[in-house]
Amino acid sequence: MHLYIHIPFCKQACHYCDFHFSTNLNQKSALVEAIGLEIQIQRDYLPTRHLETIYLGGGTPSLLTEAELAHLFGVIHEQFTVSPDAEITLEANPDDLTPDKLPLLRQYANRLSIGLQTFDEATLRWMNRAHTAAEAEQCVQLAREAQFDNLSVDLIYGVAGGIWSNDLARVLALDVPHVSAYALTIEPDTAFGRWTKTGKLPPLDENLAADHFEELVAALRGAGYEHYEISNFAKPGQYARHNTAYWQQRPYLGVGPSAHSYNGHSRQFNVANNAQYLNVIRQGRLPAEVEILTPADRVNEYLLTGLRTQWGCSLSQLDTLSGASFVEQQAAELIDLQQRGWLTHQNNQLQLTEQGKLFADRVAASLFVELV
Repeated sequence: MHLYIHIPFCKQACHYCDFHFSTNLNQKSALVEAIGLEIQIQRDYLPTRHLETIYLGGGTPSLLTEAELAHLFGVIHEQFTVSPDAEITLEANPDDLTPDKLPLLRQYANRLSIGLQTFDEATLRWMNRAHTAAEAEQCVQLAREAQFDNLSVDLIYGVAGGIWSNDLARVLALDVPHVSAYALTIEPDTAFGRWTKTGKLPPLDENLAADHFEELVAALRGAGYEHYEISNFAKPGQYARHNTAYWQQRPYLGVGPSAHSYNGHSRQFNVANNAQYLNVIRQGRLPAEVEILTPADRVNEYLLTGLRTQWGCSLSQLDTLSGASFVEQQAAELIDLQQRGWLTHQNNQLQLTEQGKLFADRVAASLFVELV
């Protein structure tokens, strides 16, 4: 089973980010205590209490103090058993990964996911990132010196200015086991979204993003990385086990404000408001809405996540989830997608082609079903 913990705090707001977080750290310790209470309340949510992965995301989990980390992991070990080889990931910003802080983080986590985003100083400032280009360069070596061998770094592409080739060269030089790369997107409730609405920021160039994606795939594959999910690349045997659980529809528990959970039959969504979350948890209740998944929901979610991976979607699984022959239901769409060169259908699997990866969400949506 899998546990996700959302830490909803950041030093400052990145101009592209629409995740739930607060830059007011006054309630950080109180929130951590509340998350511990939620773990106790939710301990029987999953089919078993044995954890194979734990993931601290955010927000910025690397802001947590020693006392806050000790509290969280104390509760986890009280309520669950944790596999001896569990993957325990902590998201971190480069400016937090100091020689003093890293040994503390290594006491609790064995994997870091580091938000580098770019090595270009001007672009970091434009994005309103809290770290510098020098810190982006240095943090990986510092993490290795602190005995973090399992490292992932994030990059953002689709940014104009000719920096992408340099970012790729710099990340390849780091030789980390795992790379996640995401196209810059403009969300309405962000600084970039507001700038675009007022004309301060021009619309993004989708062709540039597509070119950057193709350059990314070629460069990382050439360096021995496996492109196992649209946005994720790993050296052999270094897949992100926690995230792979999401893509393969395995049950997971998410705790903290805005966290989601999935048990195979329903999804649960925590309120994305720190004050409301604190108030409800302190009353011993869950600040969550529950959605019971229909057969159509389960088919469509499997398509949306499974097609993004190198494994694709099993037609047998699609038939089981839908209670009918998926190929018969979607015959016309399947033929059209194959003729476009976006999808292959062989060995009982549906998989995206290289060109199809540029249109992954569109392909999945075109295959969505409606069941009575």
